[in-house]
Amino acid sequence: MDTKKILLIEDNPEMRENTAEILELSNYEVVTASNGKEGVRLAQQELPDLIICDIMMPELDGYGVLHMLGKADQTANIPFIFLTAKAERSDQRKGMSMGADDYLTKPYDDVELLSAVEVRLQKSERLRAGFNRSVEGLDAFLNESGLRDGRDGRTTDALHQLTEEKRIKSFRKKETVYTEGSFPTGIFFLIEGKIKAYRANESGKEFITDLYKEGDFFGYVDLLQDNPYQDTAVALGESEVALIPKEDFFELLQGNREVSSRFIKMLSNEIKEREERLLQLAYNSVRKRVAEAIVMLAQRYQADKARPFSMAITREDIASIVGTATETVIRTLSDFKQEKLVEMKGSLITILNYEKLVRMRN
Repeated sequence: MDTKKILLIEDNPEMRENTAEILELSNYEVVTASNGKEGVRLAQQELPDLIICDIMMPELDGYGVLHMLGKADQTANIPFIFLTAKAERSDQRKGMSMGADDYLTKPYDDVELLSAVEVRLQKSERLRAGFNRSVEGLDAFLNESGLRDGRDGRTTDALHQLTEEKRIKSFRKKETVYTEGSFPTGIFFLIEGKIKAYRANESGKEFITDLYKEGDFFGYVDLLQDNPYQDTAVALGESEVALIPKEDFFELLQGNREVSSRFIKMLSNEIKEREERLLQLAYNSVRKRVAEAIVMLAQRYQADKARPFSMAITREDIASIVGTATETVIRTLSDFKQEKLVEMKGSLITILNYEKLVRMRN
């Protein structure tokens, strides 16, 4: 098991030495800093697994340290425990609103310190490892990403309630989850099934902007940007979806830096994927775009990598992914069938030669 590295930022020499000794005796590697500025520098240099930081310090106080580290991708997700001689709830609320993970009030004993450290490290590891793409995985994600243990002035009740009160709804094939132009009331988690998101032009022609699989969060882009939905989400088949209310979602984001960072990365990845698809529409031939659409479906929905990918999907939906007429897609798929790239039975498409589809020339 790897030795965990802890950065201790404390201006009181006696407190710093005693705390470092306790941690080192418990087999943690400890790096110490005597003020906030030195602490920020060491955090950026050492990239510790956890930071313990006093609030009242010269040069730069603990709030300033947390603020500066929260702005950088490399340090934003490091678990952060505040140390303070004050026990006022207002100080605790300020620290938690800035993204601190825990609060220890001086004087604290060995057991209290080590317990706080162990809990934060374990939760951080579980969040980074991710969770099963299931409703149980969603419950675990919500619990691990926001639970407080009582020392920081918050209770676990709110997160338990969020997990228990999430609304789960079943959707039939072609049933709408949300519509373009409506305002988000929360974010969605796909428990089972497949969902497509699309935009329609004035004549009603669809262009599919995204495809979601089991275990995906969706509908959060417009919520985070405070915009009405820019597309419509519809079930491609029997689907089950959980809705997390936006008030609870924002509380979760504001209370946990790892969760907020995860959604920011998801947001940036989604925007990047959409930009890449727009470039493909502009520069790739229809034949290559149809091949790319089939490959994308396999990448999104193939559960068993050992077997050829098969999926029932309408030619109209493929045309909406490709950005061309349905008749053109039908002709192209017919060519692919003759070339033994795919096999077709009704709406069911089976990939016979994945590598050739991936390497399709423009």
